[in-house]
Amino acid sequence: MGALSHQNDPDLIRELLMDPGIWVVVGLSNNRSRPAWSVSRWMTFELGTPIIPVHPKAETVHGAQGYASIADIPDQDLKVVDCFVNSSLVGAVVDEAIEHKDRLMLDAIWMQVGVVDPDAADRARRAGLDVVMDTCPKIEWPKVRRDGMQR
Repeated sequence: MGALSHQNDPDLIRELLMDPGIWVVVGLSNNRSRPAWSVSRWMTFELGTPIIPVHPKAETVHGAQGYASIADIPDQDLKVVDCFVNSSLVGAVVDEAIEHKDRLMLDAIWMQVGVVDPDAADRARRAGLDVVMDTCPKIEWPKVRRDGMQR
């Protein structure tokens, strides 16, 4: 499935955004100029979505303890791995998420705007993870709200 043929499922997007589960935000640091910082801030303080930052610096961001990798996150029930990394790097993030899927009880991979890797998306689906690709929760939220859904 090529990037041009990928179609996100609006019902899946709605389900993920309405669920109060924890999102792992890969690529999130305290660099306020990066989209990961502003989008995760919006998710945390506007939607009330709990997050776990993952970045090599393992910084605490928006009051949430950070980790250097998905592998470093302690066992818990998480929801989504939100990928704010280049398309060339997202395959490794997806593979790490797949490796820790059962331990962290992950449900989905979300690749941000401009992050496209159809092969990684296929691997995630084969591993039982849902996939959203090349969009942002902050972009999708008004569509969910327009459909009359409230969190």
